[in-house]
Amino acid sequence: MAARISVICFGVGAAAFLAHCGKAAPVLHIYTWADYFKPALVARFEKESSCRVIIDTYDSNETMYAKIKAGASGYDLLTPTSYMVSLMNSQGMVQKLDHSLLPNLVHVDPEYLMLAIDKTMDHSVPYMIVNTVIAYLGSRVKDFEPSWAMFDRSDLKGRMTMLNDMRETIGAGLKFLGYSINSTDEAELVEAKEVVVRWKKNIAKYENEQYKTGVASGEFLLVQGYSGDILQVQQENPDVRFAVPREGTSISVDDLAIPQGAKQVRLAHAFINFLHDPEVAAENIAFLKYLSPNKEAYALLGEDLRKNPGVFMDPKLRAKSEIIADLGESLALYIRVWDDIKAAK
Repeated sequence: MAARISVICFGVGAAAFLAHCGKAAPVLHIYTWADYFKPALVARFEKESSCRVIIDTYDSNETMYAKIKAGASGYDLLTPTSYMVSLMNSQGMVQKLDHSLLPNLVHVDPEYLMLAIDKTMDHSVPYMIVNTVIAYLGSRVKDFEPSWAMFDRSDLKGRMTMLNDMRETIGAGLKFLGYSINSTDEAELVEAKEVVVRWKKNIAKYENEQYKTGVASGEFLLVQGYSGDILQVQQENPDVRFAVPREGTSISVDDLAIPQGAKQVRLAHAFINFLHDPEVAAENIAFLKYLSPNKEAYALLGEDLRKNPGVFMDPKLRAKSEIIADLGESLALYIRVWDDIKAAK
């Protein structure tokens, strides 16, 4: 069920007050990943901007894309991964940004922008850098190795999950084989498909949300997941550990983008600018455990975060890893491979 965050009015006459509030205050509609903004920061923005924020959530880029492509309207801000933003931009689905309304763009880390797809922030602004890792229960998984080969472990059969995301999961197979996560070589993709189908026999399911609570509770013993999610559940269960695979991993960047047809364009710009205030960015990093590429925010983080490899990846492993890129027409190859993987027994 989609999560929603909004101002709630209490007391006698609340319904009437909300009706009045709804007419008087603009509403910013955001379509994003679950739990992707610190609630206190959303409340602060609502107060400072005299508005309401309503958040709907999706569980994959493809779900979001399909909904918007099918004509869903009413959203003012999206947070897709960069490769998906690039596709949407090529199809005229997102707007160019007005940099005069975004003075905090000066804080965006230039080292990140060197690797970005939208290097000039023409139609998107980087929000969070997400590293994909392998997480596991230290007391239950013996002889752990930081390798994608862990999904070949038949002794963990039925107690592992992989992401329900074709770029992430096919990408893991490609990295395991020593290929680029953005390979468009059909032979390499067929090899990767064979690896992932082999792994499929050992996993419980493809999962994007419940793996977090599953590994924390012990339902799952080893999962492919996102670094910030794992750092969050470590607070619930210190036995949860993680590693970046030695073969390298995917680095995805979720961007802030304004869809065509947005009604609250200036308010969407205001929220983007708000998120890149260094103090706000640092507070959001501390809450989400993902890295916002805001160079002034880094110094405001606690030492535990500055030294955490889930937030700031080890340079040697980072050199082996890749940002998920827009594949253009070659995306069709991945769709075919993913369909074959899903259909395999």
